[in-house]
Amino acid sequence: MPFTNLTRRRFAAALPAAALAAQTAPRRLRRAECYFGLHFDLHPNEKDTELGRDVTPEAVGRLLDRVRPDFVQYDSKGHPGWLGWPSEVGPSAPGIVRDSLAVWRAETARRGIALFIHFSGVWDSEAVRRHPEWARVSPEGKPDARQASTFGPYVDRLMIPQLREAASKYQLDGAWVDGECWATHPDYCDAALRAFGKPAPRKAGEPGWLEWLEFNRRQFRLYVRHYVEELHKSHPDFQIASNWLYSTMVPEEPELPVDFLSGDYLGNASISTARLEARYLGQTGRPWDLMAWGFQQAGSNRIGHVFKPAPQLMQEAGIVLAQSGGFQVYYHPSRSGHFEDAHIGIMAELAAHCRRLQPWSQRTQTVPQIGVVFSRESLYRTGNRLFGGWGRLSDPARGWIDLLLACQWSVDVLPDWKLGRAAARYPVIVLPDWDEPGDGCLETLLEYARNGGVLLAGGARNAQKLASRLGCRSTGEPAHAQAWLRHGAVGNAAGLWLDVEPGQARVLDQRYPELNTTRNGKPAALGSEFGKGQVILVPGPIGDVYAATHAAAIRDFARALIKPRFRPAVQVDAPPAVEVVLRRKGGALLVHLINTTAMQVAGDYATVDFIPPVGPVRLTVPGSRPRSARLEPGAAPLSWRAVPGGWQAEIPQLQLHAVAVMVR
Repeated sequence: MPFTNLTRRRFAAALPAAALAAQTAPRRLRRAECYFGLHFDLHPNEKDTELGRDVTPEAVGRLLDRVRPDFVQYDSKGHPGWLGWPSEVGPSAPGIVRDSLAVWRAETARRGIALFIHFSGVWDSEAVRRHPEWARVSPEGKPDARQASTFGPYVDRLMIPQLREAASKYQLDGAWVDGECWATHPDYCDAALRAFGKPAPRKAGEPGWLEWLEFNRRQFRLYVRHYVEELHKSHPDFQIASNWLYSTMVPEEPELPVDFLSGDYLGNASISTARLEARYLGQTGRPWDLMAWGFQQAGSNRIGHVFKPAPQLMQEAGIVLAQSGGFQVYYHPSRSGHFEDAHIGIMAELAAHCRRLQPWSQRTQTVPQIGVVFSRESLYRTGNRLFGGWGRLSDPARGWIDLLLACQWSVDVLPDWKLGRAAARYPVIVLPDWDEPGDGCLETLLEYARNGGVLLAGGARNAQKLASRLGCRSTGEPAHAQAWLRHGAVGNAAGLWLDVEPGQARVLDQRYPELNTTRNGKPAALGSEFGKGQVILVPGPIGDVYAATHAAAIRDFARALIKPRFRPAVQVDAPPAVEVVLRRKGGALLVHLINTTAMQVAGDYATVDFIPPVGPVRLTVPGSRPRSARLEPGAAPLSWRAVPGGWQAEIPQLQLHAVAVMVR
């Protein structure tokens, strides 16, 4: 729908007093400048009777003054499809008592705080109920009860007009568009079938299935590009994110004109999820943030919301902030918009913790150490869906990241689309046990090793493709097998393994088919010189197994392979629960030390309110002594003593998160 100057003037003339006041309020940060934010969504529905009743200037102002976020995201339309504001475009939820957005806009603007809206895009149940012809069509030919078709008129007839009305009426800073990539499925509507131009496969394995998936992905990209460009035409300062776009769920090189990237992570072991997502988003070159849910869904949703204490959220925040991302936390207010004082107190405590870390977290750059390859190619070829979440398919990368961090090594994610540009900067690269990373990825990694890098390639299928290049010979096909590794407690590494005869390679470690490590060993790891570098071949599922077990023996198996071949920029000796992140800012080297002891991993233990300190933590730097070194926050000086090959400092205790700031 074209947005004319006449339409623009009509919207401007309709501005409420709160929005007009916002135009003369203190400057608000652009999303690329933001560091800490709050997210509140309600998903208004037809049964609501009290929306906005408790959203008063006094209540909103009190929350904002205690927490002082850079931005707030407040609900405007959730997945049910009802709008939370009084709208001429509609449909507005019938239970609106007070215009919440007007109050939030006035109070945020008065304080120079940006206001974004939570807005559901592709997932709009009410739109497709009223207009079944707008719905995505299932393989069985039935209209979807939730998803609008990206091939249809929904985006122009309803979505864009709704966003334009909200942007103008409330002088919004932008929108966080939810229910997008992860809610989008292959569409068998007439328009899609005509555009495809040939019979469309109905399920995985049928001819043309991968082509059909990519055809639907291309349409999703066109849909996002269209609404973003249309909103930018009418509201040039309106900033937009499509939730989880260009994360591991859409592991593509960023091309669309979204203004920032974002995603909300949830569930058990959320620190493990945040580690992967933060490191991936940090490689995109776009402004980004991650949102932690302030609660868990406990008892398989039988119990419902269990709210996280402040220490648990602080621990999660540190994972994201150390990667130089923004952080936000998500809370549900009551249906009337009321917030419990206890929750406001947690938000304020969390915000204060994040602000203490801000000088050493915001706008930093990575120090390349160990890179872990993330494979779009493998996921798109084996995932049988348009976009993530990928479930266990992404576990090889998540497992390897957790494993390497448990060795106190700094780790980055290397998207396969960026591999050729970034690989040479990393002393060590790990290729996880992806099923189909593609020949291009493998050739890039072999060239990296040929030029002097250390490559660890995992997985039975990767070993099958690489063995002959390394002077080995695979025998048979990959097969599920029992595998026991002898490292401390014997490690169970059962899964898909490939038998490999070493040939010219050296056997670095063995696996055993039963709990008897004195006989019948087979190669579990082989090493080979390759040009100026080295390749370590692990023909089994180490990443997948570690993601499922986090067993110490699996960690120690991998550590024994990498440690002799890797000299970190800073060697950290600490318990496995200490996560190390190396960054730079200006001329300073930053060593983030994050205490992940007692991190939440199981649904029966949904919350963590006590994180015991750990220590001592020893930092060893090679070469000359740092000219200055201190521990932040707090500017506590670090004392150094000479050790063979370098200098060492000791931190007696690590509480939750500290940053060693060094200048050489």
